[in-house]
Amino acid sequence: MAREKVVRKSSGDSARRRERKDTRPQEIVAAAFEEFATHGYAATRLEDVASRARVSKGLPYLYFKTKEALFKAVVKSVITSHFDVIREKMESTDLSVEAFLKGPFLAFIQELVSSRRAFIARLLIAEGHKHPELTAFYYEQVVSRGIDTMTRLIDRGIERGELKPTPLRDYPQLLFAPVITAIFWRQLFERHHHLDTDALLRTNIELLTDAIRAPGVKGDAR
Repeated sequence: MAREKVVRKSSGDSARRRERKDTRPQEIVAAAFEEFATHGYAATRLEDVASRARVSKGLPYLYFKTKEALFKAVVKSVITSHFDVIREKMESTDLSVEAFLKGPFLAFIQELVSSRRAFIARLLIAEGHKHPELTAFYYEQVVSRGIDTMTRLIDRGIERGELKPTPLRDYPQLLFAPVITAIFWRQLFERHHHLDTDALLRTNIELLTDAIRAPGVKGDAR
C-alpha cells in the first residue's frame, strides 16, 4: 500500500512537472509583456523577464534565442491573436457591414485602446525607429492584415449594395486612425485634459458609415 502511494505521488509530481513545462513558454511571454510594457524594449532584459516569470535566468533563452524573438512572441500572443478573433467574426457574421463596424469592430477597438495591449503600440511609436525589424514584423503581423480585413469588408458592402464606392476603399487606414490618436492622447495628454476615447472612436465610425452608405439604405441596415 505504501509503495502504491509513493508511485501515485511520483506520477502526480511528474504530471505536474510536465504541465508546468508545457505552460512555461506562455508564462515567460506573459512576464515579457509586463516587462516591455513597464520598461520599454531597449531597457528590458531577459534576466528580468525570468525573475518576473519565476524561472531560472537561462530558461527564457531555451525557448526564445533573442529578445527580438521574445518580443515577436509577445506580439503574436497579445495582439495578433485578438486580431484573428475579429477577423474570424467578420468572415462568419450575418450582420451588414455598417452593423458590424458599429458593433463588433467598435467594441474591439474601444477595448484595445483601454487595455494594456495598447502599450505595444506605444512602445513601437517610441522605439520603433531604432528597431526597424520590430516595426516590419508588426506591420506584417498586424497592420497589413488589418488593412486587408477592412478592405475585404468594404468590398463586401459594395458588392451587397450596402455601401457606395468611395475613397475609403483605398484608404481603410481611416478606420484605424483614431485608435492611434486615442492611444497618443491617453499616454501624453490625458492628465491635462480628459478625452472620451470611446466616444471619439464611435463618432469616427458614425461619420464614416454616414459617408459611405449607399443611397436608399437605412442606417444600421442588417
